[in-house]
Amino acid sequence: LLRHARVLLPAGLCYGASDVPADGSLTASAAQAIAPLLPPGAPVRVSDLGRALQMHRALLEERSDLGDARTDPRIREMDFGSWELQRWDAVPRAAFDAWMADFAHHRFGGSESVDQLITRVADAIDDTRAAAGSDGAALWITHAGVIRSALYLAQHGRRPIAAATEWPKDAPDTGGWLVLDV
Repeated sequence: LLRHARVLLPAGLCYGASDVPADGSLTASAAQAIAPLLPPGAPVRVSDLGRALQMHRALLEERSDLGDARTDPRIREMDFGSWELQRWDAVPRAAFDAWMADFAHHRFGGSESVDQLITRVADAIDDTRAAAGSDGAALWITHAGVIRSALYLAQHGRRPIAAATEWPKDAPDTGGWLVLDV
């Protein structure tokens, strides 16, 4: 699971499903770092957001054997609706409290719930598993929320998330990755 590089936005903005570009230099550096670690011909799935597609293009500069990726909107970042491109510190405390009170089902910003995110990531995992090579390896180029969803699924399976306390706290930094056995 490879996370896109840092985006070209001021720190502290909620950018979830907004299509914003990543830093080109950091994208190239991340692609150079992960390229030697990937198995030859590993199937690649990439989020349909530009910053993930940008990472795929940079990775192809390093590893043309990876070939074309399957663009998969199910591995795009969570959509925060009306909070997209707003400062996180401008979100009213009541909005956060409502989300935490019903973490699984509340549509923070009015667009998507964590449960919806987890479900689409689970479906993408199932499809990726079916398409993986003989060694079972595959690469996703994606986002922090998707990576946290995959971590949640690896730990809990498809059972609904009960509370925010079950949500994984850690995800790779931008441009980072982790290997997950699902």
